Amino acid sequence: MRAFRLAYDGRPFYGFQRQPDVRTVEGTLFSTLETAGIVDEGGTPPGYAAAGRTDAGVSAVEQTVAFEAPDWCTPAALNGRLPGSIRAWAAADVSEEFHATHDAARRRYTYHLHAPEADDQAAKSAAARLSGEHDFHNFTSDETGTVRDVSVDVERDGEFLVVRVSAGGFPRGFVRRLVGVLAEVAVEGHSLSRVDEVLGEESLQGGKGVPRMPPEPLVLTGVDYPDAEFVVDDEAVESALAVFEERRIAALERRRVAETVLSGLR
Repeated sequence: MRAFRLAYDGRPFYGFQRQPDVRTVEGTLFSTLETAGIVDEGGTPPGYAAAGRTDAGVSAVEQTVAFEAPDWCTPAALNGRLPGSIRAWAAADVSEEFHATHDAARRRYTYHLHAPEADDQAAKSAAARLSGEHDFHNFTSDETGTVRDVSVDVERDGEFLVVRVSAGGFPRGFVRRLVGVLAEVAVEGHSLSRVDEVLGEESLQGGKGVPRMPPEPLVLTGVDYPDAEFVVDDEAVESALAVFEERRIAALERRRVAETVLSGLR
């Protein structure tokens, strides 16, 4: 068995999990493995599992997948077949019992909240209240697995509040709703009692419900496996750096165009 670290730009995909008739990260990976003869058409790689299922538009630095891979299947070899929006960059040889989902000890997400006029201290106070073990039933549509021990950190970076959230695992839609609560307090001016309200036993719906923030600013930035030693593939990293540098420059060009239009309209 071999585990791979994957970095990807999630914006062109309808999420991670394979789905019929739409482009997903997992579906693209499986198609690549089909062409490489590792998996039969429409099948799943032997022993396959993934660290998590990111939503449509969500990106990743350390998404992790594991499957029975031949010796030639290195990160660099995968990158020779994968589209540029998905890059493998490290790998670890793991036992046959390894499970990329169940063996993950900690997962980390980063959300880039555009909030130039936010109350940073209020955001940090809300983050402190949200940290620790709580029943987060108002943060997800899941009916079970809502009690989590979570760490939340917020720091200012220019026009953005960078929200870092870590836990052993997350229920569906959790991080985007957690950021929604932070935005209510730090941007919209709700009192800190709002945090206590959403952490309470009452199920909040309608106007009282927790808003879910857009997916595009969210990145899966880390997945920890105590018993797996990942080795960075230098050739694969160079490939990933080149791809994402091109995407960074393209984003800067789009920003300059938007700023030019804004300037002409003001």
